[in-house]
Amino acid sequence: MAPHANGDLSGSTNGSTNGSAHAANGISSPKTFKVSSPNVTYTDAEIQSKYKYRTTAVTKDASGEITAAPKEVTYDFSTTRHVPKTGVMLVGLGGNNGSTFSAGILANRHKLSWATRNGTQAANYYGSLVMGSTIKLGSDANTGEEINVPFHGMLPMVHPNDLIVGGWDISGMDVASAMDRAKVLEPTLKDQVRKDLQAMKPMPSVFYPHFVATNQKERADNVLSGEKASWDHVEQIRKDIREFKQANSLESVIVLWTASTERYASIIPGVNDTASALQEAIKSGHEEVSPSTIYAVASILEGVPYINGSPSNTFVPGCVELAEQHSSYIGGDDFKSGQTKMKSALVDFLIGAGVKLNSIASYNHLGNNDGRNLSEHAQFRSKEISKSNVVDDMVAANHVLYDKETKEHPDHCVVIKYMPAVADTKRAMDEYYGEIFLGGKQTISVVNVCEDSLLASPLMVDLVIVAEMMTRIKWRKSGEGDFKGFHSVLSVLSFMLKAPLTPPGTPVVNALAKQRSALVNIFRACVGLEPENDMTLEHKLFNAPPAKAFA
Repeated sequence: MAPHANGDLSGSTNGSTNGSAHAANGISSPKTFKVSSPNVTYTDAEIQSKYKYRTTAVTKDASGEITAAPKEVTYDFSTTRHVPKTGVMLVGLGGNNGSTFSAGILANRHKLSWATRNGTQAANYYGSLVMGSTIKLGSDANTGEEINVPFHGMLPMVHPNDLIVGGWDISGMDVASAMDRAKVLEPTLKDQVRKDLQAMKPMPSVFYPHFVATNQKERADNVLSGEKASWDHVEQIRKDIREFKQANSLESVIVLWTASTERYASIIPGVNDTASALQEAIKSGHEEVSPSTIYAVASILEGVPYINGSPSNTFVPGCVELAEQHSSYIGGDDFKSGQTKMKSALVDFLIGAGVKLNSIASYNHLGNNDGRNLSEHAQFRSKEISKSNVVDDMVAANHVLYDKETKEHPDHCVVIKYMPAVADTKRAMDEYYGEIFLGGKQTISVVNVCEDSLLASPLMVDLVIVAEMMTRIKWRKSGEGDFKGFHSVLSVLSFMLKAPLTPPGTPVVNALAKQRSALVNIFRACVGLEPENDMTLEHKLFNAPPAKAFA
């Protein structure tokens, strides 16, 4: 861990812990690290770094000749060390993801263990990038051994055990009953968290029936009055956020949509294409304003980050413009948990290795409420779009394999079926079919059986922690004016999301390794470290003995 944060939530600064006064699962905290560099300054309040960002500018002349020129820009970064007391408000608190996430936080906070048919299981955060992985810090100066530190220790991040959880749901069930309905967790774990979860009751939610499958209406017994957009709904959500923050003495709140997938909202000029039009459309009750957009607008106006964990097109152009106007943070779309995560890694590897994929066929079936909602075409179409675009940037990057002029692209289809019997245990089957050397063919078949909510919940942890962290990082071109925040659209969250939202006019990156690298290297820049470098020239440029001549 880095000596980057205060050790408690009271505001004192000891400069020796990562923002959490405890380690997960009772594991002792690793040694702290500090950066020794004239480009890094530690104060009680901030980490300040000067960072040279090196890229390559490429130009092409009329004849098609390409010229590459190194480019360098120096930035100053300032990261606030105080770790705020943080709450997360889930839209869909009573769903499979919401109840599993809530139970998981409690299980880890109290270091619970429980009996299973395979033995005793202890709480953990496996599946979380932030809590379950490491970052290469550098190499040991004496031995050359690679030194890695926990991802969570790189900057002063919130610890998930300290999160205060609340939110909304169209179902009025307490979260313990919702946990039973979800059928995800072991009874021996549920018994230990039941009392705490019984006390958690979701607030009434916005519900516009024409945006979700008709089969969702039977759950809707805890909804605000009105079935189409209303400014009263925006104000009620804003009030809920303020009261939740005050009641729990919170310094920071993140709102995260983990409710059902909505049908796509039509983009209509004069309705949702600008910030002012969108606000007027809400006030006039226009039927193309979705519930998720209502939550986004309310969060933006309250100045709290809003993350969309579904494939719904929540962030219509007017919503993005509103976030920019208010310097509020938004991120999306759609948790990248199972099949798509595998696809974004495997396709990147295969195309990068020179294998020409001709087709990708993806089939899924699942039996939870997500699958039930997706059984209707309009909602499935939202999911199909988010899952289908995941290979586009990888294909476009390789014009040796795929003709750029004809926009050559592998055939790619996605099928999702609702099968109640399998409940939360999702089945995903993929076939990758491609060309190899001298006309040869290669078929790779992948079967991925995974528990949907147990994959999604750690991603929710990551999204909340990274989003909160980004609110405390400021930048400027070296020596130029005041510090400012990152762009309102947090594309740095892309690693956790199927259809990454990016600032208007900027490229979408789906390749998993590039997404992780971007996040890691931004955090390294904040402590004045160079990007991760795997050249290891120190192991390759030594003086070898002369080669022996062949007889």
